Parts: sequence; C-alpha cells; structure tokens
Amino acid sequence: MEYLLNEQQKLVKNLARKIAEERILPVRADLDEREEFPWAIMKDLADSDLFRIFVPEEYEGLGGGCLDLCLIVEELSRVCSGVAVTYAASALGSFAIRQFGTEEQKKKYLPDIAAGKRLTAFALTEASAGTDATALRTTAEKVAGGYVLNGTKQFITNGGEAEIYTVIALTDKTKGPRGASAFLVDKGTPGFSFGKKEKKLGIRASATIELIFRDCFIPEVNIVGREGMGFIQTLHTLDWSRPGIGAQAVGVAQGALEAAVDYARQRVQFGHPIIALPAVQTILADMAIQVEAARALVYAVARTVDSGAKKITEESAMAKVFSSDVAMEVTTKAVQIFGGAGYMRDFPVEKMMRDAKITQIYEGANEMLRITIAAELRKRRGRRE
Repeated sequence: MEYLLNEQQKLVKNLARKIAEERILPVRADLDEREEFPWAIMKDLADSDLFRIFVPEEYEGLGGGCLDLCLIVEELSRVCSGVAVTYAASALGSFAIRQFGTEEQKKKYLPDIAAGKRLTAFALTEASAGTDATALRTTAEKVAGGYVLNGTKQFITNGGEAEIYTVIALTDKTKGPRGASAFLVDKGTPGFSFGKKEKKLGIRASATIELIFRDCFIPEVNIVGREGMGFIQTLHTLDWSRPGIGAQAVGVAQGALEAAVDYARQRVQFGHPIIALPAVQTILADMAIQVEAARALVYAVARTVDSGAKKITEESAMAKVFSSDVAMEVTTKAVQIFGGAGYMRDFPVEKMMRDAKITQIYEGANEMLRITIAAELRKRRGRRE
C-alpha cells in the first residue's frame, strides 16, 4: 500500500532494506547461532547515517521523527529482529537526553550518538520491577557533588556494549514513583559493572545483560531534568518507543509472510505447488491482511507521535499490542506452511517465530497494556459524561 511517505522517509526505508538484504541476510543465521553482537552491521548503519535519523539537526542529526525510525526498524526486522532491536535500543536510550536533557548534556552526548560512535541503553527493569515499574529498588543517594547509585538492573538491551546508559533510580524511597529520577551513566564509571549475559529464546544477536551499581558516584550534572521526574520521563519514553516495537513486529511478520509465500510456490505436493491449495491460500491471505492492518496502525500512531500530540498512551499501546500479536500469529502460521521444514534451523521461519515472542513481552507485557488501554477508555467515557 502507498503510505504517502516523504522523500527522506522513502530514502531511509530503501537504504535500511538494502543494508538488511546485503549485509544482514548473509550472516543472520550465524549471528543467531553464535549469539554474536552485530558490531560490523552497527558500523554499516553508522556509515549510512541511519543513527542520525533520531537525533535533532542542531546536534548533528537529521531530525527525523517516530515514523522515520519505525521505517528503519521494520526493514531491519524483516531480515533480523535481533539486529534491529540493537539499533532501536540506542534510540530508546537516547530519548531522555533528547527530550529532557540539559543543553550541556545534549552537546556532550548527542553528536557521538548521531555518528554511531557510542551506543546507548535504557535501564529500567529490575528483578522486582518489570511491568510494575513502580517497584524499583535501585537507589541514588544524594551526596556532595552528586549521587551514589546502588542496585541491579536486569534484562538490559545493549547492556555491556553501550557506552551511555539512562538509568532510573530512586532518589526518595518514601515517595514511590514520584521519588524516581533519571541519570546518565557512562560505561567505565567506577562502581558500575556488568553481570550475567542472558541466553535467550530469540533476538540472540542482541546483548541482554545485567547492570550492577555498587557505590557508583554520578556527578550532579548527570541527572536528567529534576529529581522526582524519572517516572514521568519513563512513561513519555515508552509512549514514544512502543510504535517502534510495533514496527519490529510488523517487520518480523512481513519477513515470515514473504518466506511462506516463496516456499508455498516451490513446495510441490500431489503434483502441484501447495500455493494452489485453497487451504494454504486462505492462510496466506489472512496473514497478508493482518500484516497490512498492523502496518497501517503503526504508521498512523507514529504520525500521531510526530504531530506533537500530548496524549498518546492509548494509541501507542494499541500499536504495540496489536502488531506483536499479529507477529506471533503470522510467524506461527508461516512455520505451519513450511511443515516439518519450518521447524528446522535450515529455514528462517523458526527464528522469526522465536524473535516474534519477545515483542509481546518487553516495553510492557500485552496483558498489562490491555489494562492500560481499558483505563484510557474509562477516562474518556468519564470526560464525556
């Protein structure tokens, strides 16, 4: 379908597809098998200026919006979601700097992020604080000249590889969520180390690692915004980033659909390609409808984000929930069309099915986001009454 993309959006979409097909496709199975961080591909993306897309022009970026980022993430995910989330996580980790950082913080960090010289990560999740982001235990105690961080963050994408971390910690434990603040922590800061690297079902090319803070001193200039604003900043960050998870899911589903169509054309049973079977045709048609519907929703929500709309929690959650559910269903159907071959690592759809699952889980489990959507609906009904 034609989505009325502007010239920059068409350019970045085509460039991301070219990189995905020429640089990622030949190595995706090996990256997945070896669980290898895709540094060479991150360099290709940097050399192609794709990290500049999500950085404002005044800090050596291209000033693109949420839709521009979604287009890139979708095209990369169409080939390998593990590589795509590595790129997308750097956009996520830099959001607080772009939206809430001081001029000094922006000048210090954003040019290197735009050039792809330094990856970023967003550190919110803990053993007791995943979907329930209010249950944080990592603390930041105020001392002369700054803060001392203590605690552990879990399941952090780009952990260990990123150079810049946006860390959410409690500056006042008595205030609950209103006592959380955001800090910028550089890799190599004394007291900041890395723990377990997780072995995952999918997105194996991405690094998912534990962050450990033990009496880690952070200078006062590294707090993002004011004390107590961390939870609000987190909500804004996730509202902005969830369409990107939707785009990741759309890309995975699109890749699975294309693989299933190609296989159905080639696989011969009872003297005919299986794509001639009405049962297979119906499955493929349903897959195509679902993918296009998910794409339309993600693009629409991304455009809403780019419009500067203030209230996007409901729409952002919808884009993430619907698209990730589609990705799981479409990749499962793709494996079914491949039959026994689809269960084997010689074919890409088993990886796509594994990669799709995480999109239903991270940045808000779909079950909880449905509750969020319902709460927004109740608020809207209350305003009308």
